Amino acid sequence: METTRPFRILGIQQIAVGGLDKGALRRLWVDTLGLQAHGTYRSERENVDEDIVVAGAGPFKVEVDLMQPVNPDGRPKVHDPALNHVGLWVDDLATAVKWLEGQGMRFTPGGIRKGAAGFDVCFIHPKASDQFPLSGEGVLIELVQAPPDVIRAFEQAASTGH
Repeated sequence: METTRPFRILGIQQIAVGGLDKGALRRLWVDTLGLQAHGTYRSERENVDEDIVVAGAGPFKVEVDLMQPVNPDGRPKVHDPALNHVGLWVDDLATAVKWLEGQGMRFTPGGIRKGAAGFDVCFIHPKASDQFPLSGEGVLIELVQAPPDVIRAFEQAASTGH
C-alpha cells in the first residue's frame, strides 16, 4: 500500500448511536451526561429520525447523533448496532476518497453528498468485497469534509504540539 497520503484525518467529527427510542438516548446523553441539543434531522429514505447533540465547543466540538429508525423494520437499521458509525474530519474529502478507492477501499453507495450537519460526507463500508479488499473492518466510518475553522485549529494545535 502506498504510504504517502494526500490528505489528513484531523479528528473525530461525530459518533452516531442508535436505539428504538431516541427519548431514552436523550435521557442519557443530554439529561444525564449534559451534552447540548444542537438540531434534528429526519429522512425517510435513510430511515432515520435523529437528534444532534454536542460535546465541547468551537472547532473541537464533537457531535453525538441520537438516531432511531423511522420504520423499525426498514433499512438501514440505524439502531443495529447501537454504535452505528464514527465520523472523522478530513482536510480534503474528494482527494481522500479518490486515493482510498485507488488503494482498494470499499465505500457505501451514494458517493460524496451533503450529510445531516450540512458538510460533505462519504462512508467507508464496514465490509470488504472481492472487488474492494479494504473496508472499515466491521465499522461504518463517515469521512466528513472539515470546514476551514477546523483545519486552521488543527494546524495551529499541531504546530504548537497541543
